[in-house]
Formats: sequence, structure tokens, C-alpha cells
Amino acid sequence: MLIEISERVAFLRKIHLFYGLDDEALTRLAQEVEELSVPQGEVIVKQDSPADQFYMIYNGHVRIARKQDGKEVQLVQLVKDDYFGEMALVSNRRRSATATALKDTSLLILSRDDFRRLFRERRDLSYNLAVALQSRRLAQQLRFKWLRADEVVYFLARKHWIALFPKILIPFMSLFVSAGFGFAYFKVMPHFIVAFAAVGLTLAALGWLGWIILDWGNDYYVVTNRRVVWLEKVIGIYDSRQESPLHMIVSVGVEMSQLGRILDYGNVIVRTYVGRLDFAAVNHPQQAAKMVNEYWDRTKQAAVATEKTAMKNAIRSRLGLETVSELEPESESVAAARPIPKPKGRAILKILGANTLKMRYETDEGIVYRKHWMALFLSAWISALGTLVFLGFFFSRLYQLYFDPERSLFFKTGARVDAIALLCLGGMVLFFGGFLFRFLDWSNDKFEITDNQIIDIDRKPLGTETRNAAQLEDILGTKYERKGLLGNLFNYGYVYITVGGSKLIFEDVRDPAGVQADINRRREARVAKKTQAAVAIERERMADWLVAYHRNAEEFRAAEEEKRNHTNDAA
Repeated sequence: MLIEISERVAFLRKIHLFYGLDDEALTRLAQEVEELSVPQGEVIVKQDSPADQFYMIYNGHVRIARKQDGKEVQLVQLVKDDYFGEMALVSNRRRSATATALKDTSLLILSRDDFRRLFRERRDLSYNLAVALQSRRLAQQLRFKWLRADEVVYFLARKHWIALFPKILIPFMSLFVSAGFGFAYFKVMPHFIVAFAAVGLTLAALGWLGWIILDWGNDYYVVTNRRVVWLEKVIGIYDSRQESPLHMIVSVGVEMSQLGRILDYGNVIVRTYVGRLDFAAVNHPQQAAKMVNEYWDRTKQAAVATEKTAMKNAIRSRLGLETVSELEPESESVAAARPIPKPKGRAILKILGANTLKMRYETDEGIVYRKHWMALFLSAWISALGTLVFLGFFFSRLYQLYFDPERSLFFKTGARVDAIALLCLGGMVLFFGGFLFRFLDWSNDKFEITDNQIIDIDRKPLGTETRNAAQLEDILGTKYERKGLLGNLFNYGYVYITVGGSKLIFEDVRDPAGVQADINRRREARVAKKTQAAVAIERERMADWLVAYHRNAEEFRAAEEEKRNHTNDAA
């Protein structure tokens, strides 16, 4: 396969590494790159081999894997318009992983010397490369557990170091104050209290400073091949992941102050149908915005390609020709969202109450969540404690009555019971009734995810039931939060689901990040199913048109021929 220079230029123009090159420079670069065709299953580069080339995937599918402790670990799968091999060229080291073609693949290759020369001569391009390298290094270090098996991190950044300055001002001032106390101890007032104040304030300021730095390092901005994500975490207090699918993006912009222009930092504003995600104070914001735009454009192009393929297959099907598949196979994330067959006997366990205390369990209809046990504890601990206290008093009173011959549980007349025992028993029943009410209220509050809906069920004991539901395909965005020390320690919190102009809230659920992932997986499966249904309808519609055309084609040609002959005769 020979790729024309114009096609190479169009390909290179889409890759963010080369943003800033004009048409002439892109043409020269297109002439420098070499083409390589790799059949399915063949190794492109091998781990620990010398790094001498930079690879861009013009067409195909490439698997990147690394051998660790005798086992092969898949790092990522790359597709058309992705690239690899730049990290080893920049760091001047051997290949850290093996790249293998998963299907017939066409690559464009830039030699090590040409790659280094390009980014050395064009300093503006070096910023593009810096953002890409930083993203890949952070992605390798962090290995987010919430990523799907088929998900690729393309952009990953944290806040610029300048964002630390306003927060560390007070701790630094505290250090100066503690230094003043130290000076006073040695020069003016050598008293124990002054020394204690100096040491205590120093330790507090240093601890505060360390906490701020750790907190700064816990906020991340992520763009994958599926979604844009804002991770925000305050150690021990708050943990949130706000995200939106790439196709929900409306626009991407940049905001920079005068200081930001000097130090090259600013805000990347990603506007979606449900609001905006602010990538605050990121380094090289212009380049970062271009990366987000690139992968957003890819999503739009993929949607167009899907539509074209569906239309082509609709036509071929009615013509009796074999259909073609130009789409990627169904992703693991979508397949994972399908209902899993349940083993026999599950219904019996359900009748016996096997799910009564579970915070998450699966049924034939979907996934059911209850509030975390900590939510039950916080609402019912007074009732539970009161029940235990009065139960203890009751048994203590029985013990006293048993060993005291002058007393009995029932008075000798038999008409009345012991007043203290009755009071303890009444208090125990009262508090136990309160505990039972709160337990049933906790047990009756459920959040469900089915194949088509999310449902929030709130049923009061002996009272009314409120049921809020929304279709999965109507979900515009999701966000989870873990607040407070208990929320982070016991891993529970809130999941906010935006549907149109309203929100559904899954409250106090265990592992809110996992709940969010369940919702997104089921939503993707639902959208994929509806998309397939829409494609089928379009296929049938186009097929009907073609059948009607073929049935009337001969009649149309005959009428046209008759008209032409009539015109000739008249002439």
C-alpha cells in the first residue's frame, strides 16, 4: 500500500504533536516518513530492543505489552491515529515494551534522527511533546483502577505548581512566626512556654505544608478514548470523580491570566451538555486544549464512519451481497454490562433473606444497592444503644429479684409486676421499636440499575413508597463524592446522575466509584443497543428504496427510450 503525500499530510495534520506546522512543513515531514505494512500477529518492536524509530498508526490495531516477573502484562491497545515509541527516543533508552499488530496494520515511521531534529528545531512543537510525555508518564505511574480494559488514557495532568502559592502562604507565615518565637527564646525570654510554642508551631506548619502538597498532587484531569474526567480529592475529607462521555462535549476553550501567559499555565474549559469541567491551572494549556480537541474530533469522525458503514451494509443486504464490517468489535466494557445468567437456587436464597443485609447484589433484572451500613449506624445507634442499655438493666433486675427472697418479679398478690423491671422492659421495647423502624427504613431504600433504567426507591415502613426512574440513554453525566473522614475510611458516598434538567442521587452507597462505573457501563450497553436498532431501521428503509428502484428501473428506462424515439421522429 502506497500512501500519497497529500494523504500523509492530512494524517499528520490530525496529530497534536505536529500542531503549529504549516502546509509546507507538513509536506516536508510527509516526505521524510517511511511506510511500513505489518501483517496480523507480527511483532513491530520488541522489549529491550534499541529505540531508533517513532511509529504512527495510519491504519490498524496495535497491542503494547510488557514482560514483568515472567508474565506478559498488557499496557494498552492503540488504534488508527495513535502513535508510540516517542518515550524511548526522548529518554535515550531501550524499548520498555513489545508492540504487536492485532490485525493488518499500516504505519508511518520517523527515524530517531529526524524525530529529534524536528523537535529540537521547532521549540513550539516541544511543548506539544512535553504534554504528551507528561500524560503517558503519569498514566503509567497511577494506573487508575476505574479504567476499563479497552480504555486508553491520552491526556493526564495535574495543577501547575503556581496553584500551590496561595495555599502555602499561611503555613509559610506560621514558620516565620515560629522562627520569631525561637529568636525570643534564645535572646529575650528563655522560658519553656516560648520554646514549646516555637516547636509546636513549627511542627504544625510543616505538617500543614506537607498536607497541602499531598492534596495538590491528588487532583487530576484525564481524557481517554471514551470520556473526559476530573478527579478531585481532599485527603480524608472529600473524594470526587466527575466525568462526561466525549461525544457530550460542546466546546473546548482556554482561559489565561497575564501571569499565566508569562508562566504558560491556565484553565482548559471543557463545556458539555450538563455544564463545564474546568481543568484549572494546567501547564501548557493551549497544547492541552488541542489534545482534548483532537480526541473529541476522533469521536465525531467515528460516529460518522459508523453511520456510513451502516448505510453501506443496508444497501448490500437488500441487493443480496455480503455485508462488510469496518467497525471495531464490541468493546469489553459493553460486553461486561450484559446480564449474567444467575445460578439455579438464587430464588430460594432470596426468599430466605440472603440479600437482607447486602449493600450490593444482582438479580435477574439488574443490580441493587442499599445504603452503607455506616448510614444505618449513624441513624440508629442511639436506638440500638438504648435497647442494649435497657436490656442490660432488665436482666440485672431479674438477677436481683432471683437472689432476693423478699422480692419477686410478680408481687405476692399476683396483680402487679415489679415496677422497675416493667420500666426496663418498656424502655427496651420502645428503643428496639425505634431501631427496627430505622433498620426497615434503611433496608427499604434501594437504588437499582437495570438494562434500561436507573431507579431510586424510597419506601417508609408502614408508609408511602416513592419511586423515581430514568432511562439509561437519557443520562447526560455522572459524578460521585466521598465526603468526610468516615466516607473515605469506609468508602461510601453519593453518586449524582444528571438526567435532563434534574438529578437522581444514589445516597450513601458503598464504593460510589464502582456504582458510577456500573451506571456508565450499563448506559453504554443501552446506547449501543439503541444505536444498533436505529441502524437496523435505516437498513430496512434503504432496502425498501432499493427494491422499489430495481422494480421500476426497467419501466423508467423504457419510458425514457420511448420519449427519446418520439423526439427523434418528431425532428
